Amino acid sequence: MQQHSLGPILGHIAGKPVQANQVTRKGARWDSGRMTPSDGQDTTSQGVARRITEKAHYIVIYWSRSGATELLASKIANLTNSDVCQITLTNPYPADYLETRTRANRERDTGLTPDLNMQLPDLTQYETVYLGFQTWAMTLSEPLKAFLKAYGNELSGKRIMPFETNGGYGIGNCLDVMSQLLQISGATNYTIERPLTIAGNQVDVADTAVREWCD
Repeated sequence: MQQHSLGPILGHIAGKPVQANQVTRKGARWDSGRMTPSDGQDTTSQGVARRITEKAHYIVIYWSRSGATELLASKIANLTNSDVCQITLTNPYPADYLETRTRANRERDTGLTPDLNMQLPDLTQYETVYLGFQTWAMTLSEPLKAFLKAYGNELSGKRIMPFETNGGYGIGNCLDVMSQLLQISGATNYTIERPLTIAGNQVDVADTAVREWCD
């Protein structure tokens, strides 16, 4: 596998180090996230982020290909003292950006979402689910579609706090797609709160926005 520099360690989530190449790309170098590399394992090369306790009332559930969403998830989890569950796939996306884009476009066009490889904990104890994802091509990224198709009904009765990273063009129709998939999955009595939306290269300076959103 081709190796890429993902940049310095910027934080920790559930004891796991977090790197995010995007935040090193300011100004013209950002280019809306184009050509951002990953570890080729959807940020799991240093282990899967998971922390499940008996007393937490909040949980952060997220998927991240190249680190920005994971960094945002770490800020939320640390601020709210939430449990953590990282969404993982049977077949991670390639480290190469163009290969990932080709695969994601094919999945979106065919409606064939990637296979999950994860164990969702019992969500009974949690009042709030912080749900993290990316906006790809102005819509919900395919791994989050897969998660909602498989586990959307488990979010019944929950307060859902969506947070996402993007290339600078905003959240697109992600919330509409999320609502549709939750309904299809049979979820009931949930609420979707105002989303936290951060450009991928700005997550390192988003502490104030995160704090205000969590409050």
